[in-house]
Amino acid sequence: MPGIDECLLEAMALPGARGAALVDWSSGLALGTAGDSPVGDHETTAAETAELARAAAEYESFAPAEAERIPGDGSGIPPAGPPVGPPVEDVIVTTRTGYHVLRFVETSFDSSVFLHLWLDRADGNLALARHRLRALAEGLVLR
Repeated sequence: MPGIDECLLEAMALPGARGAALVDWSSGLALGTAGDSPVGDHETTAAETAELARAAAEYESFAPAEAERIPGDGSGIPPAGPPVGPPVEDVIVTTRTGYHVLRFVETSFDSSVFLHLWLDRADGNLALARHRLRALAEGLVLR
């Protein structure tokens, strides 16, 4: 199970990867970075992507209600316990020159982190990036 640095290095090995970060969306802080930043400063990028992630995770239009996030037995009554995983899996922003993929990371503790991968549009493969980020997020060990 990779830690933050190993995870980001694996993300940077994807075709077209320009930059990667692990970001806490509640504070807007980058917990780790690799490669370049779209604006030349990883902290600015982390703060800006955190705003987008927070909106996607908190607004009802994107994040389903608690009962919808919890697997049930079909009775319509959710079982007791905490929700399963983040309310949103991915956020994808497509620009003229690139793709930004934000993948929410599920942890065993109450966290609010996501992986941000910036891909060059000409060289990147969005489907491969989503698939690989999902695997990285599932295997990530936060230390």
